[in-house]
Amino acid sequence: MQTLLIVLLIIDCLALVAVVLLQSGKSAGLSGSIAGGAEQLFGKQKARGLDAILQRTTVVLSILFFVLTILLAYFV
Repeated sequence: MQTLLIVLLIIDCLALVAVVLLQSGKSAGLSGSIAGGAEQLFGKQKARGLDAILQRTTVVLSILFFVLTILLAYFV
């Protein structure tokens, strides 16, 4: 049981790092609005949807991280 929890925790950690690194920074909105109108006009909805999905995934993975960590501490 302990080995399974450790493996799941490592997979969750790697996925959480990847999802956080895929998210755009808060300052990307300002530089995107200065860069050009056409890209902002056509690409804004797609980027907003992707950012929303990445944000929800980050929340789910972080909750899973805390649950796995607490379970691992309980079984050790």
